[in-house]
Amino acid sequence: MTDRQTSWSLPSLRAPLDRWQERDVLLKDGILALALTLTAFVPTLSGIGAQIGDLPERPANALGVGLVLAHTLPLAVRRRWPAACLAVVAGAFAVHQALGFATTFASLGLYLALYSAGAHQVRLRHALAAAAVAGYAVLAVVLHHLGSPQSVPDYLAFFLVLAAVRLLGSTVRTRRAEDAQRRRLAAEAATTAERARIARELHDVVTHHVTAMVVQADAAQFLLTSAPERVVEGLAAVSDTGRRALTELRYLLGVLEATGESATADPAPADRSPTLGRVGDLVERARRSGQPVEFSQQGERRPQSVDVELTAYRVVQETLTNALKHAAGEPTRVLLRYGDEHIGIEVATDGPVAPVTRRPGAGGGRGLTGLRARVRMLDGELEAGPRPQGGFEVRATIPAKTLQE
Repeated sequence: MTDRQTSWSLPSLRAPLDRWQERDVLLKDGILALALTLTAFVPTLSGIGAQIGDLPERPANALGVGLVLAHTLPLAVRRRWPAACLAVVAGAFAVHQALGFATTFASLGLYLALYSAGAHQVRLRHALAAAAVAGYAVLAVVLHHLGSPQSVPDYLAFFLVLAAVRLLGSTVRTRRAEDAQRRRLAAEAATTAERARIARELHDVVTHHVTAMVVQADAAQFLLTSAPERVVEGLAAVSDTGRRALTELRYLLGVLEATGESATADPAPADRSPTLGRVGDLVERARRSGQPVEFSQQGERRPQSVDVELTAYRVVQETLTNALKHAAGEPTRVLLRYGDEHIGIEVATDGPVAPVTRRPGAGGGRGLTGLRARVRMLDGELEAGPRPQGGFEVRATIPAKTLQE
């Protein structure tokens, strides 16, 4: 019961979070700025905030309200323009403290602006940090001359709090950059492995077919004198072998041409590289090989990026190949589900199935193990294993990356 509840609750909680993450940063930060602005005028929260001057309190007026708004409203652009946001918020905080206005909840905007500068500022990071330190030193001197009871240790303690907030933002930025680097390296490794696999296939195609053509051509030359009536048959064999070689080479070179920028359902690209639109060809070839395959699709298929198209094609190709090898003649079903957010692939084979494992030493992303890693690089999942009622089943879910027309 617990596992079932977990399987239903996690997607239900993840979907709203995913939709929120997809929103524009200006909208999300604007909502944050508005929420902080409204809470700044809640009386019960007036004692919570950042405060360092401790000067005699001045009555609230229009200038004080304007400074409160200057603490919060710039947070709407804290990720788009973090340096400008910090400059406005820090300036408002300094003037607010120097004039002796009462502490408000809006002063927490200073911490958010500092965090955002550390986490999202790209250029002139050190210059911005130096300017912030210099500005704080000037504020401390001004507050001291205005009669602030704070001592040097008090100013130093508040400075350390501000520095810790900025350091937290910098740490988050560093970790994000490291994660992005790891993903990039993983993608490059996958590309290198795929190209190595294709290179081996090219070698096999060229070696096999060209060798066969040479042998057949030599035989035709021999037949010119020994059996002229069979020369036509020998030349036809050479021609047929050459056509098969060209077909396979076009297919492999089409895969190499895939750049990740476009993979559409148009006829020309579909003829050059494997796409979801050519899954039907895989099914037909399996049927001609004697495998009874039932193929169905649900939803509307839309053009996807090359990595999605190629990975989905490979999943179907590998599972059908395994069905031919390990469950020849057994009924097989292929189902593609097209959704707005994900593409689902289900391939199930009935009857007794020999274990399907990756061959020892097989590289280049071969087998279901390589496919699982490849699908996970796209933030998808692939599960494969025996079916309770017999047979073997492969299920894959790949996030959709629909191309904009």
